Amino acid sequence: MFHVYILQSLKDNNLYIGMTSGLEGRIKRHNAGYERATKSRAPFKLIHSESFLTRAESRKKEKRFKSGFGREIIKKLLIH
Repeated sequence: MFHVYILQSLKDNNLYIGMTSGLEGRIKRHNAGYERATKSRAPFKLIHSESFLTRAESRKKEKRFKSGFGREIIKKLLIH
């Protein structure tokens, strides 16, 4: 199982979008400062995740969230 997730930094409120096969462990790594891309922005809270059967499906969704159109979808998710 693969997961696409969106984290929100509790430090600066910025979002981080990622993909993993081990969601709980990945979030712990982000919060512990082990991930270079998010090290300076920890701690984080999980605001959204979706699960997929294949890596290809999850990669497609991750790319969509990272696009301009995807950012609009995320804003709507945050409002609701």
